[in-house]
Amino acid sequence: MAECAHETPYDNPDLNAPPPGQVPPPYPADELPPPYTPTPQGGIPMINCKVCQALINVEGKQNQHVVKCNVCNEATPIKGPPPGKRYIRCPCNCLLICNSTAARIACPRQNCKRIINLGGQTHVVVRNPGSERFTCGYCNQVFVFNSVGWSQLARCPHCRRVSSCDASNQKTRCAIYLILGIIFLGAGIGVTVGTYEMAHHSGGIYTVWIGAFVLGILFLVRAAYLGSIRVSPRAPPPS
Repeated sequence: MAECAHETPYDNPDLNAPPPGQVPPPYPADELPPPYTPTPQGGIPMINCKVCQALINVEGKQNQHVVKCNVCNEATPIKGPPPGKRYIRCPCNCLLICNSTAARIACPRQNCKRIINLGGQTHVVVRNPGSERFTCGYCNQVFVFNSVGWSQLARCPHCRRVSSCDASNQKTRCAIYLILGIIFLGAGIGVTVGTYEMAHHSGGIYTVWIGAFVLGILFLVRAAYLGSIRVSPRAPPPS
C-alpha cells in the first residue's frame, strides 16, 4: 500500500473511482523535476506546482520532502524520496510514496482507489530548488548547477572545466576585481613614493609596500581569469 505524500489530507470530490475490476489507464511517463523560477538576489525561492503550475513558496521548507500547493492542494516534491522509497503520481494527481521495489500500489484516496502497475517504471527525479540545467561552454554537455548565490562559477562534471552560468554576474565581478586591483596598485605606488625616505628609518613601511602590490596583482589576476572563462547558457527543457 502506498502512502499519499502531502502536508495536509486532501481529496478531490470531482474524481470518480473506477468500477471494480476495471484496469486503470496506463500510468504516464515519469514526471520531470519542477522547474525553478529564478528570483532576484536574496529573493524568495519558488518552484512550480507539478499539477497546476502555480508558484509555491518553499522558503523555510527545504527540510521537507514535499510541499503543498495552495491552489490545487496537491503535493509537489522538492527533495529526493527517503531511502528505499520513490515518488509515483497517480492519474488522480495524488503524489504517492511507495517502496522502490513495489510492483503494484493502490491509491489511498477514497474516491480513486486505483491499482497502479509499476512494472518497468522508475522513480521521479527531483532537483533541489535553485538547480537549473546548463550547457557547458567548453564541451557542450548538459549539467545541473544551483544558480542561487553570488558565485555563478560552475565546474562541468564532464570536462571538469570551470565556466560562468551568468554573463552579467561574470562581468560585474570582473569589473570589481579590476577596479580593486588598480586601486591597490595605485595606492602601493603612492605609498612607495611618499614614504621612500622614511623607509630607511622604519623597516615596517616595506611591509606596506609589499602588501599593497601583492593585493593589487592578485585582484588583477582574478579579473583576468574571470574575463577569460566562457559562459555556459541555460539548457532548453528536456523534450
